[in-house]
Amino acid sequence: MQQRDEMIGKERADIEGILKSSGAWLTGHFLLTSGKHSDQFLLMARAFEHPEMGRRLGEAVAAPWRGEKIATVVGPAMGGVILGYEVARALGARAIYTEKTEQGGMALRRGFHLEAGERVLVVEDAVSTGGSVEKLLAAIRAYGPDIVGVGAVADRSGGRVNFGVRAAFALTFDWPHHDPGECPLCREGRPLSRPKG
Repeated sequence: MQQRDEMIGKERADIEGILKSSGAWLTGHFLLTSGKHSDQFLLMARAFEHPEMGRRLGEAVAAPWRGEKIATVVGPAMGGVILGYEVARALGARAIYTEKTEQGGMALRRGFHLEAGERVLVVEDAVSTGGSVEKLLAAIRAYGPDIVGVGAVADRSGGRVNFGVRAAFALTFDWPHHDPGECPLCREGRPLSRPKG
C-alpha cells in the first residue's frame, strides 16, 4: 500500500502563503487538464516566477526524501521542470524531465537517460488525477530505475491518487471537481476559464 507523507503546521501555512501571495492559488470557474471543472485552481507557474519562492517550494518537496540517497529527480514538462531542478538542488541530485510524445505519452529526450537500479524521485507541481505522473512512470520504467517515490507541492485529489509507491505532498486538498454536464458553476452561468491557455 502507498505510504503518504504530508506537511503539517507552520510549514503548511508557509506553503499556502507562497501560493496565495504569488497569485498561484485561484478561485473562480476553471477547466482542469482532466477536462473536469472546479472552483479552485493552482497555477503553479505563478509561484515559480519568483526564484526564492521556487527554492522554498523545492525544499518543502525535498524534505521527506532526505536520507533516501536520491540520484535523479524526474519531472514532467512543463509542471515538473523548475520544481524538479529545485528539488534536485536540495537533495544534491541530478534533474531531468520527460516531454509529451505525439502519441499522447511521455518520453525522455535530449539525451536524458536512467540506469538500471538508479534511485529516482518523481516530482510534479500539482496532482489532480495523477495522469501526467502515470505517463512519466510508464516512460521511465523501461530503464529499470528504483523509483523511490512521488513528491508534489499539492495533491488536489484529497488523498485518492495512488501511484503504488511512497508519496509525499506538501499540501493535500479535497476540492470538488465536476464533469462538464453536471457542473453547478456552469448552471450558474459563471464564465469558464482556461488558466493554462
